[in-house]
Amino acid sequence: MEEDDQTTRTFPPWVQLEYNHMRALAGPSSSVHFTHVSRSAASSLGDLLSSSDPSLAQAEVHTEGVLDLMKAKGVPLEKVCLLDPKAPEALSPEDSETFDWFLFGGILGDDPPRDRTSELRALGFPGRHLGSVQMTTDTALGVTKRVILDKEPLDKLPYVDFPTIRFNAKESVEMPFRYIVQDGQPLMPPGMRELLYEDLDKAFDF
Repeated sequence: MEEDDQTTRTFPPWVQLEYNHMRALAGPSSSVHFTHVSRSAASSLGDLLSSSDPSLAQAEVHTEGVLDLMKAKGVPLEKVCLLDPKAPEALSPEDSETFDWFLFGGILGDDPPRDRTSELRALGFPGRHLGSVQMTTDTALGVTKRVILDKEPLDKLPYVDFPTIRFNAKESVEMPFRYIVQDGQPLMPPGMRELLYEDLDKAFDF
């Protein structure tokens, strides 16, 4: 989990946007579990994800780690697929017959990647990768959903790598990740462009 603010016990705005986007991308037939959340931050994250919108995946917030959650729900290790950039095999539609749960470990979206997934890899989870280019957490979940539930091959999905987000003729920012393309644009959480522009202004505010 990303670190929450030690004073307010809340998460940065971009984290909030990505987490809600994960629910939208997963869709109503799925559930999304956020594990290993500090007790002081669990309440604020639970409030953030409390929307009962029927178009969103159900969300649950847990203070315990993933192994404790698996034990409580009776989920065997071999039914959990760790999305791991270093896994030898790519995720495929056929994996829907092997796995019931998909685990996004560490913090996807680090730039540069710090391989924090290694902590979960060491626990013995079977793994699959999503390609060679780093994705944000919500993109990784969206790609997994399309491969597993929609049966779209990983290499047939429309991608854009390191897109430049332009705000006007003079201001732009390059994103160091891979995104799904939708309607000709990188698929980002609603509100992310506005947040990026605000951060851009802050960076040059003397």
